[in-house]
Amino acid sequence: MSAKRALILVDVQNDFLPGGSLAVPDGDRIIPVLNRYIELFHRAGLPIYATRDWHPERTRHFQAYGGLWPPHCVQGTRGAEFHPDLKLTPETIIISKGMDPNEDSYSGFQGRTADGVAFAEELKRRGIEHLYIGGVATDYCVRHTVLDARRLGFHVTVLEDAIRGVDLTPGDSERALREMVEAGASLARFEDVAREMSASAEAAPQ
Repeated sequence: MSAKRALILVDVQNDFLPGGSLAVPDGDRIIPVLNRYIELFHRAGLPIYATRDWHPERTRHFQAYGGLWPPHCVQGTRGAEFHPDLKLTPETIIISKGMDPNEDSYSGFQGRTADGVAFAEELKRRGIEHLYIGGVATDYCVRHTVLDARRLGFHVTVLEDAIRGVDLTPGDSERALREMVEAGASLARFEDVAREMSASAEAAPQ
């Protein structure tokens, strides 16, 4: 393959999906699509990462302490768990963010592995150059993760059939998508990615 790929699943946690404390409308509808991407990347032997908010109980991210949001994804709670329908593989690498009570930490690139390795460093150690990003929410954590990835020089494909937004202001998600594309990200759907991966596999030296 011309560039080593990785799948990034952004914050597919109970609190961000219907029934959670900060639910993204129809957020659960992307889970079957994300599961298809997981299977595709797993079959290809490519790395899969899942970012998660992992907040302490007291953080300036929450309204009670000066932030925008109600409490969500507090460490060790059910709301912080990945949605039970998300079929993560045992090899999936978890990236935790939002642990610093003085930071909002929307971007996955503010997160770390369980061993404390910064996300960007983890990707560079593995030689990963191209990120395929889906999850929630389009206008917050997906947007920030994509923009940081582009600033750091990664190729980025946004999985437009596997993202959903909050849209606190109508049109936020559409504006976020335009901003990501203007930053150099491309948009694709499952059939596009499957074709691309198949073509790369056929072109690889035997």
